[in-house]
Amino acid sequence: MPGLPLETDAFVLARRPPSDSFQSFTLFSAEHGSLLVVQRLTKKAASSTTAVTFDLFDEVSLQLESSNLGQTWFVKETRLLTRHPGLGRSYESLTAASDLARLIARNPVHEESRAAVAALLRQALASLATGARPDIVWFKSLYCFARDEGYPVKQQWFPTLSVAEREDVATLLNRPLAEQTAAAKIVARLGLFLADYLRGHTEILLE
Repeated sequence: MPGLPLETDAFVLARRPPSDSFQSFTLFSAEHGSLLVVQRLTKKAASSTTAVTFDLFDEVSLQLESSNLGQTWFVKETRLLTRHPGLGRSYESLTAASDLARLIARNPVHEESRAAVAALLRQALASLATGARPDIVWFKSLYCFARDEGYPVKQQWFPTLSVAEREDVATLLNRPLAEQTAAAKIVARLGLFLADYLRGHTEILLE
């Protein structure tokens, strides 16, 4: 019986240690959510544009096949869409990208918000790779992820802040990254407040 086929674009969120000549990954697709994908590791994959070896944070176009009703997908063909070599130039940027990837990998994303989460991931990775402040990108990403998942962060969390804190949050969320000047300690404190709210009032897994 032929396997179940699937064509989609996806982001590489996690990579597991290889086993024999195979390596498994967690990918995120705007159309299908999280996917467990297995890729055969060959010399050809390192040089072919249609058999690219996955790297973390890559966006790839995939032809997949599953023999177990979609529990696991095997790579038939893949093409690299976007890679972010700039992430490796900064430990803080790489950490923020990893935190965002883990956030999306460990939390099932509702079908109606997958496209928004994919757009968030694409924009955040591109911003980090081009030198945007990692602390602000992470704060904005965490807030937007919770909002896109349907949690009332604006209606429920935002009013609990002081007037000055609300002004800082509005600036962080609305001003372009290139124009951000908030002190690191302010961003860190607001990030802790937001994380505490999410742990206490949502089902989002942060750790």
